[in-house]
Amino acid sequence: MQSFRIQAIVLMGGALLATGVGAQELSAFRVLDHTEVRGTAFMRTYGHVQPPYGFVRFCETTPSECGTDHLPEKRMQATPLRLRELVEVNRNVNQAIAPATDLEIYGIKEYWTLPTTRGDCEDYALQKRRGLIDKGWPVGSLLLTVVRDEKGEGHAVLTARTSQGDFILDNKHEEIRLWYTTPYRYVMRQSYINPRIWVALDEQRSPMATALSGVKNDE
Repeated sequence: MQSFRIQAIVLMGGALLATGVGAQELSAFRVLDHTEVRGTAFMRTYGHVQPPYGFVRFCETTPSECGTDHLPEKRMQATPLRLRELVEVNRNVNQAIAPATDLEIYGIKEYWTLPTTRGDCEDYALQKRRGLIDKGWPVGSLLLTVVRDEKGEGHAVLTARTSQGDFILDNKHEEIRLWYTTPYRYVMRQSYINPRIWVALDEQRSPMATALSGVKNDE
């Protein structure tokens, strides 16, 4: 048997439910934040916000990673093969990259890049995005996303937009999950229309987006 599980089943009405957690744990995830909008497999956005400054610098130094494939409306079909690719890329990058802070690696607090052997959360997300693009996923379906984690700290993940919902690839977990089954509070992500533009995922977006503009912990 393969060592990974594809964590989605189609339910009535087209809604999806991640299967990698128990019923009680999943219920707890659902009521953490924005319960009124988390019943959908697709995220809601609330307008443009300032991109993380680490991302802006990344695009300046690596412009090839910030272009568009001119298919802004396209979601990837959630076939078994494509879902398997999400699981494999998420797992392989998590295993290949050792966790380390930018300060430990580069001597600065915030530096977004494609990692080689070590990296922090946004580096994992960038590498997974690149790996899936290489497998034929459209740019508009792979969106860097900023959240607050269980401790209320800034964290970056990759959102994969599919026809069956928005899945999260996370360096903290080897399974993929639908966004609303995670314990996170979603702050902002790339626009699927233009990867250089970011949109809010929280109605009270301005203070939170400003505080997390570099995906830093509150200190």
